[in-house]
Amino acid sequence: MEVILKNLTKKFPSRDRKNRNEVIAVNDFDFTIPDGKLIGLLGPSGCGKSTVLNLISGLLKPTGGRIYFGEDDVTELPPEHRGIGLVFQNYALYPHLTVRQNILFPLENLKGKDKLSREEMLKKADEAAKLVQIDGLMDRKPRELSGGQQQRVAIARALVKRPRVLLLDEPLSNLDARLRLQTREEIRRIQRETKITTIFVTHDQEEAMSISDMIVVMKDGVVQQIGKPQDVYDSPANLFVAKFLGTPPINLFTGQIRNNTLYIGNDAVLQVKDMPDRDVRVGIRPEGFILSDSGVLTCGLNGVEVMGRDISVVSLNDASANPTVRSIVGTENSLSDDTRHKPEGSKVRFDLIPRKVFLFDSLTEERISCEIQQLAAK
Repeated sequence: MEVILKNLTKKFPSRDRKNRNEVIAVNDFDFTIPDGKLIGLLGPSGCGKSTVLNLISGLLKPTGGRIYFGEDDVTELPPEHRGIGLVFQNYALYPHLTVRQNILFPLENLKGKDKLSREEMLKKADEAAKLVQIDGLMDRKPRELSGGQQQRVAIARALVKRPRVLLLDEPLSNLDARLRLQTREEIRRIQRETKITTIFVTHDQEEAMSISDMIVVMKDGVVQQIGKPQDVYDSPANLFVAKFLGTPPINLFTGQIRNNTLYIGNDAVLQVKDMPDRDVRVGIRPEGFILSDSGVLTCGLNGVEVMGRDISVVSLNDASANPTVRSIVGTENSLSDDTRHKPEGSKVRFDLIPRKVFLFDSLTEERISCEIQQLAAK
């Protein structure tokens, strides 16, 4: 089911007695969610992503704009008539009912031509349970289940009616790290098998990037960028998107362009084609550094960190906007003993990978589109 959001806006009355201006939670949200895709709404707390989900579900009424499911305008339609399945962050299972009874509950409330026989309801409940792999737990009650199992019950209950649209509101935030990884893979598997259009709300960029067909990055109710996860990571539209995506986060520096050359501090680091002289903000992904004795960027060593398979060199630079510069330079076997045992404060030098370096306007923080190249060999 294609979901079309046209100029969707939601305003709430202010609770501040001194400032009576309305609070704009979602501002002119305009997006078409393709049929059968999994879309991640991503952003920090308070950015409006859950409000968008509640508008789509019908739990909130928009201040402006329209919502379409396919060709059907559902803007004024109550939630029970929209054909949506909704999974909450806290599972919202009925504690006194068994797993089977929880899954059956939406079917038992169907009326009129949609009403099913007991046999049909049990068959659908069993199918939904098998889909999320909890068919062996049907007689247990929620308190007898782990967090991950409870989440699967909530998903099965949402899927049992075969909704037109599945809405997931931060469904993994109550799970531990390992279970979160396992459950997000299950959500992706289920979505691919059912081909139900799914909208997944999260503040965790790793979750959104790992399972979404497309992500929508939001800030203060405004869409910042829409695209495939890797495309957004590789080509952020502005400084906010660049900072929000990536673990470890992007390294930021103050920089200058002089004579088509990018300077970080006193170091000439890259060639910038056809760009007037100006101050810029420079973002460099952690994987954009290459350790080299003759590298273009000089930093002071602060330490070397081994994180599983990756080695990070942590260093200092006067032009850095972050307290430290974090550079992922390869695996443990690729780091020389000379670098590994350098004393703190010694100089380390890096060459930079041009496609991992982004320039932003110092005032607007918008991405500057330009061609960045290695410096010409002397």
